Amino acid sequence: MGILEGKVVLVTGGANGIGKECALLAAKEGAKVLVNDLGGAVAGGDEGDAGPAEIVAREIQALGGQAASNSDSITNRAGVKRMIEQAKDTFKGLHAVINPAGILRDTMFHKMEDKDWDMVLDVHLNGAYNVCRATIEHFREHQDGAYVLFTSTSGIIGNIGQANYAAAKMGVAGLSRIIAMEGVQKNVRSNVIAPFAWSRMIATIPIKDEASAKRVERMRNHMRADQVAQLAIALCASKDVTGQVFAARGNEIFLMSQSRPVRGMTKIEGWSPETICNHAFPALKTMMYDSGPTNSVFGWDPV
Repeated sequence: MGILEGKVVLVTGGANGIGKECALLAAKEGAKVLVNDLGGAVAGGDEGDAGPAEIVAREIQALGGQAASNSDSITNRAGVKRMIEQAKDTFKGLHAVINPAGILRDTMFHKMEDKDWDMVLDVHLNGAYNVCRATIEHFREHQDGAYVLFTSTSGIIGNIGQANYAAAKMGVAGLSRIIAMEGVQKNVRSNVIAPFAWSRMIATIPIKDEASAKRVERMRNHMRADQVAQLAIALCASKDVTGQVFAARGNEIFLMSQSRPVRGMTKIEGWSPETICNHAFPALKTMMYDSGPTNSVFGWDPV
């Protein structure tokens, strides 16, 4: 018997990459799975295709599991409502939402077009809001529910050329934190994962130099989507882990820090801009974070 036996799980972006591996593993662990995927391109902007989600659902069924497919967009609130109702009607319940669906529109911030900002925020941040808002009352009513949302080291650490993605993913981390805080008394849990894994989204990252080529190659060879899925399914099953930020990187799992005071300074007579510049900033300088990207923090090869 799997750790999700008797549970119903909705997986968005479930036709490829992390979403597909989460759907397959959830079913293997006993869950009934609604596989949602718009079937569109990773860059967005097309109408999508119902086929990819159905292919994954049939794969689960062929392995003896229970699954259905849905091709609504997480950016469409009426569509999200339909997918939630489909899960409840088809499988008579809903216990967890795994939401890795996403797109990329990478560009330097000073060259970013409004449409690229809006689209990435709409899919990642509004999409997370939509699926959570459409299910939160159901979870609270039944006093059982788990959200596994996806942030990114692009947000919590930083990567050049991903201002839109980083802003959206930091927003998802904040959203998850509040859902977790408000859900404690109702047994509604919410956690986020910052995944390192080869996916269609990662494949769109521009390779401009040897360092970025090596980074992408490491992800392709050593950081698989199925490894991230192990953590996602565990978070669906766990009853006592909530409000946390994790990173999954190959066979490594990291519990990430969340913003807390690092060091403080007090001046009894009060600060002025001059004294802040001359005294506070120099004293705090050694504790300040540099502007290095994700690979300056995770500088070793994945295990």
